[in-house]
Amino acid sequence: MLVYVTGHSACVRIVGRANFTSSIDFKILLNELVQKGFDCFVLDLSDCILMDSTFLGVLAGFGLKLYRPQNGEATIQPIQLLNPNERISELLENLGVAHLFKTVTVNRKEVPPGEHLADGQPDCREHSHEEVTRNCLEAHKILMEIAPENVSKFKEVAQFLAEDLKKTNIGP
Repeated sequence: MLVYVTGHSACVRIVGRANFTSSIDFKILLNELVQKGFDCFVLDLSDCILMDSTFLGVLAGFGLKLYRPQNGEATIQPIQLLNPNERISELLENLGVAHLFKTVTVNRKEVPPGEHLADGQPDCREHSHEEVTRNCLEAHKILMEIAPENVSKFKEVAQFLAEDLKKTNIGP
């Protein structure tokens, strides 16, 4: 992940696979940016080849937190997804979370070199098995809460994660 901030906007470039291992650092980064007063986010997914359900659940939870209905009709979507590939776009639609984001497609050739995202990188650290499991469980619960049709898709995953978390907490 690469981060660029300006004014009240933060741009996060996600490269490669956006999955459960990077989702904790992603969540920490976004929460820190919100605490610092940033309220508009662009996630550059131009080089993101894959997004798993845990990462998407973390993203959806963040989108839900910032999603603001306006006058009962139009909505303010403070998170823009820049250039998601077809696979990611389909995932957003299929899991019922696309409405939380504004999707923007821009030809990368239109963006001058050096103007893209490359200002800084967040600190990443190792996370315990318990942290990862708790994050995965929370992400899947969010997806099930947002769209009831996701319950059949993630119920068993959530049960497995909850049981694993119990074992972790009971262990020596």
